[in-house]
Amino acid sequence: MQHINDIYINGQFVQPHGTETMELINPTDKTVIAVVRLADEEDARHAIAAAKAAYKTFSRSSKEARTGYLQRLHDAVQRRAPELIEAMIREYGGTRRMCTATVARSAASFLQSIELLQTFDFVRQAGSARVTMEPLGVVGLITPWNANYGFICSKLATTLVAGSTAVIKPSELSAMQTQLLTQCLHEAGLPPGVFNVVTGRGDTVGAEITRHPDIAKISFTGSTAVGKQIARGAVDTMKRVTLELGGKSPNVLLDDADLATAVPQAVMAASFNNGQACLAGTRLIVPEHRLDEVKQLVRQAVAAMKVGNPGDEDTVVGPLVTQKQYERVQGYIRLGIEEGAELLVGGEGHPEGLEQGYFVKPTVFVNVRNDMRIAREEIFGPVLSILTYRTEEEAVEIANDTVYGLHGYVSGRDLERANRVASQIVAGRIFINGLYDEPRAPFGGFKQSGIGREFGPYGLEAYVEPKAIIGYDVPVHENASR
Repeated sequence: MQHINDIYINGQFVQPHGTETMELINPTDKTVIAVVRLADEEDARHAIAAAKAAYKTFSRSSKEARTGYLQRLHDAVQRRAPELIEAMIREYGGTRRMCTATVARSAASFLQSIELLQTFDFVRQAGSARVTMEPLGVVGLITPWNANYGFICSKLATTLVAGSTAVIKPSELSAMQTQLLTQCLHEAGLPPGVFNVVTGRGDTVGAEITRHPDIAKISFTGSTAVGKQIARGAVDTMKRVTLELGGKSPNVLLDDADLATAVPQAVMAASFNNGQACLAGTRLIVPEHRLDEVKQLVRQAVAAMKVGNPGDEDTVVGPLVTQKQYERVQGYIRLGIEEGAELLVGGEGHPEGLEQGYFVKPTVFVNVRNDMRIAREEIFGPVLSILTYRTEEEAVEIANDTVYGLHGYVSGRDLERANRVASQIVAGRIFINGLYDEPRAPFGGFKQSGIGREFGPYGLEAYVEPKAIIGYDVPVHENASR
């Protein structure tokens, strides 16, 4: 069993001041695989002080220097990719294909940030004013457990491009992954204090980051409830915030859609990352007159999905992350039945032969109304609700009848029509006729799915502040006569 007894502050692995410990459970078999000692508020303050001191120099570093750091970070993560994959499978229960993709995307985020650094316009002209895009200062990066590496790497990369320094608070449930990733980042040899990693609970470390006056910005990915708490706390010191929060994403199948392709994609969109994804397409909105076809294809698609050991190459759905998450999803499955939805496949309990872990049956409900809780609340498990519509206008209305607006999906043969529907869905990203990955495109949500955007130039804009200098080109003798 592994013991994790240090955090990372000012370029060194140090023992936390905090004394609370927590067991980490392998979700596949419920065995204890590690014990982590958690940081506390004092540790957070030390990390913030280190980042503040490093900012004085790092904020004035050249593009060439930052490019070198980003390249070394990529190389360090890439070198240990196999170890990172295995740690994620073991601690989180992500499938091998998902963990492999996550690690590759994490390393690539540093290379994409090099491109961003070289192309982003840090000095602009606004009439007679010169506008410089200034780094904010110390940035607090608060990341979730459902794609630990990816969130840490992408947020850190953007922070470094901007010229800011970072205090990272990962989820305590990802402490094994965080420890290994931090070793990789340390091997890149960045100046001490440029990034610091403080693993602790949200109500200790996260709360200190939220209230501390030396934190200039917070980038948070997680639940809408916690995001609201951070936004309320951040306003006291006027922190800038980027909040990427929950979702209840609609997936609209138009009446001309190729169902043989669109339905299996829809099932995958609802269940990838074991259903623990903020952008999961958990509301499938289908033409009423094609419901029987959809039901048949859904049964086939779910039956073809292997639920099991996440380490196996062909597993599509692994376990949920914790007992708490397992019980949450079971509660929603019971609720769907109580609300009167028709259970098409799945249901309560473990899949046969998988009782030893936090496995759930991929579950699909039909005859769901949009006022049912299973259609309105984020479940964060492989549970899909199927709703029907009669007209295109009704489909759009159902899609937008939600407090969320993170993501959406549209399928249809007529591309012009599919684009028209996509343009009417109130969400930060829409996929048309497929599942895609475009890390340069902005990612974030409308409504209660968040504030601001991550990734690419749109994300970087939230990590810099414009400063206008007027008169920079006026000779002194002319200026004095005015």
